[in-house]
Amino acid sequence: MLRRILAAGALAAAALVAPPSQAQTAAPTEIQFWHGLTQPLGGMLEQIAADFNASQPTYRVNATFRGSYPETMVAAIAAFRAGQAPHIVQMFEVGTGTMMAAGRAVKPLHELLAETGVQIPFDDFLPAVRGYYSLPDGRMMSMPFNSSTAVAFYNKDAFRRAGLNPDVFPQTWDGVAQAATALKAAGVACPMTTAWPTWLMVEQVSAIGNVPLASLANGFGGLNATLEINNPLMQRHLTNLINWQRDGLFRYGGRDAAADALFPSGECAIIFASSGLRARIVREAQFQWGVGMLPFYEGTAPINSIIGGASFWALNRGPNAVRSAAENRGIAEFYAWLARPEVIRKWHVETGFLPVRQSVFRALEGEGYYRQNPGAEIPIEQLLRGGGVTTDASRGIRLGGFPEIRNIIQEEMEKAFQGQQTAAQALEAAQTRGNVVLRNFERQNRPS
Repeated sequence: MLRRILAAGALAAAALVAPPSQAQTAAPTEIQFWHGLTQPLGGMLEQIAADFNASQPTYRVNATFRGSYPETMVAAIAAFRAGQAPHIVQMFEVGTGTMMAAGRAVKPLHELLAETGVQIPFDDFLPAVRGYYSLPDGRMMSMPFNSSTAVAFYNKDAFRRAGLNPDVFPQTWDGVAQAATALKAAGVACPMTTAWPTWLMVEQVSAIGNVPLASLANGFGGLNATLEINNPLMQRHLTNLINWQRDGLFRYGGRDAAADALFPSGECAIIFASSGLRARIVREAQFQWGVGMLPFYEGTAPINSIIGGASFWALNRGPNAVRSAAENRGIAEFYAWLARPEVIRKWHVETGFLPVRQSVFRALEGEGYYRQNPGAEIPIEQLLRGGGVTTDASRGIRLGGFPEIRNIIQEEMEKAFQGQQTAAQALEAAQTRGNVVLRNFERQNRPS
């Protein structure tokens, strides 16, 4: 009897220490995701990845900040060449042309979804967003997520002190100049500034004025597009910026997002910036503020602004290394998570980025969210200005090497702000130098 009890005990003990099944021990498939969002946006994005990880045991997305968008792009290219590319990289919108020409480095989204069987309702996405990241036939190349457009944020307290209506932002650039003059007279040292100088003061101004930035529908029509920024509209606008800076109405705050801090700190009374700056303003601003549409020049019929932000691109590991079926499935499942209405809704409400799905926008509108949060609807209304029908000048920009071209334009603008050249000279130099970049990109990427 004792022998039987001991034997039974031994079997029970063996069962307790026996290795679990393969299904129980299988580690989740790791998905490396590199992004370019600083805080607080980066933390919010990383929380979305953490929520996805907590929702299921099969995949684990490791979201890490890799520097600014241009730095993230450079790092991803280097990692691909070394056979160590991340599964997903966040790429800003002007990198789309470069990514589309990247060949085997990229796993097109439409291929990823077809192979994995994962479905995403892209017919519900905002047309301006969907169109930016798709081929001419509508097939998606990357996953839209943090899409934005540019708006004007203004300090209502400063407007009141200057005798301006705090509930109305000027519609035209002449009106903005008048407001800036009043703000300066009221003692505001920095009446207005801009973040992302080329996106706001060149790309958006051109789109809203329905003036092409480049030929061939701003590059959507092919690799042989050429820049056309030295035009009457841009000469007029850059001349105004130069004069406004000279007169103390405008401050050049630096390249890319360098000027973002100047508004929530209260230093500048007006900033032209990404709608995604809203999250930072909500957290940091110690004053009442409002949101307005981007201005236009009197005598023109303004149309839609263009989107900014970024999308997520699936990458192959390296020149001779593709992903496993499990990895591709994990990428696709994460994308489907990002497309969930509750995820899009939370991101939009907390950050100011666009609700990329129309159904989410309509639901929030029906609930009265925009009535309760004035200004949150401005980016969407601006994208739909002019009837919501985009033109060749307002659909977006798809030029290879455009991040480099942006830097060239900023360099020439800076020389003009320093009094080294006129607006026309700056635009001509930027156009000439930028076209060299385009021709080099064309030679390197034209199909054989």
